[in-house]
Amino acid sequence: MTNLEIGIASFPALLVLIFLRVPIGLAMFIVGYAGLYLVTGSSGMALARLKSSAYSTFASYSLSIVPMFLLMGYFATLGGMSQAIFRAAAAFIGHRRGGIGMAAVASCAGFGAICGSSLATAATMGRVALPELRRFGYAGGISTAALAAGGTLGILIPPSVVLVIYAILAEQNIAKLFLAAIVPGILAAIGYMLAISVYVRLHPDRAGTAARVGWPERLRLLTGVWPVLAVFIAVVGGIYGGIFTPTEGAAVGALGTGLIAYFSGGLTGRTLMEAFASTGKSTAMIFFIVFGAAFYNGFLALTQVPQELSTWVVTQGLSPLMVLVVILLIYLALGCVMDSLSMILLTVPIFFPVMMSLDFGMTPEHVAIWFGILVLIVVEVGLITPPVGMNLFIINAMDRGTPMSQTYRAVLYFVASDIIRVALLVLFPAITLFLIP
Repeated sequence: MTNLEIGIASFPALLVLIFLRVPIGLAMFIVGYAGLYLVTGSSGMALARLKSSAYSTFASYSLSIVPMFLLMGYFATLGGMSQAIFRAAAAFIGHRRGGIGMAAVASCAGFGAICGSSLATAATMGRVALPELRRFGYAGGISTAALAAGGTLGILIPPSVVLVIYAILAEQNIAKLFLAAIVPGILAAIGYMLAISVYVRLHPDRAGTAARVGWPERLRLLTGVWPVLAVFIAVVGGIYGGIFTPTEGAAVGALGTGLIAYFSGGLTGRTLMEAFASTGKSTAMIFFIVFGAAFYNGFLALTQVPQELSTWVVTQGLSPLMVLVVILLIYLALGCVMDSLSMILLTVPIFFPVMMSLDFGMTPEHVAIWFGILVLIVVEVGLITPPVGMNLFIINAMDRGTPMSQTYRAVLYFVASDIIRVALLVLFPAITLFLIP
């Protein structure tokens, strides 16, 4: 077999390991190591690559942003910020038809602005909002589907751990990517609220409403949200204002949420150690996947698969828009069997060179940023796409009384909203890019 054939054959081998439930990081490492052995004909090169890849991967200063954002999310939970956001949102729109569900989505968006993780947003807001949704007569399917979809806002609305990983892989400016994600993130939240509105009008017996809350109470609850706004403005505003780098901004955010949690009484010696331990475990999981992907992608680069794929696509005469649509459809398919971080790490080194070789009438930087946001959104859709949407399983595990089939049926409304949003962003790149200087 030629090196190119070995590289192509590695894809089905990797999928077989994934279907056999081998952890994705380990699966990519195994295939990458075996591939290097076959390409070079000796284990010496593979072992040398193992030593150099471990250092080059984890010596990246930008990766230190990941544990900081994760820790910020844990501190925000301890500080009761998730409850404050949901109570304020429910006070303003809970009396409307589908209002409690919309409040759940709005609170997911607010918490996502200080969390950066989809799974953490879904799990945290599920514990807060799910009992309230059931108390006001929401059927199990729409309750779990709304929270699963709302949880995806955690990786779209800045700060976003997955967006940081993309920025590192594509060698793009993290601050500009965060800026580009703001409008698509707002559109996502609005789209999910519209999906709930459509659902409750088609199924009025599956959702109730709360009593109207007066303005004095609304304003009182709104004051409880100021810590969230303060942290978001400090982190995002400081990054865009050039006061500090994204990594420093993450540290400032972690410190700020930690102080808020401490003064609210949620942060004690015991909970601090638990937060550190949870952050360490989550970081180790992410970094192992990053390492496995780096090893596998190094093998692919040696086989020239990305370069040959780019050349082949260009010679086919397909329009750039058609190539982009095909790539996004591949992401939708992969989203049914893989988690978001794994998809980003596995596919960006392959698809990114293809995108950069096409002419979209934009600067290379704008193409890279636009493509990154589109990938992030499609990956987000994969988190709620049956049969293996990770957020669906997390929320359903909190509500054992709701059959997964009901969640699957209700979540299709949110998937439809996502597809419409992707189409708009593909056809009108300015929606994503108009904030970029």
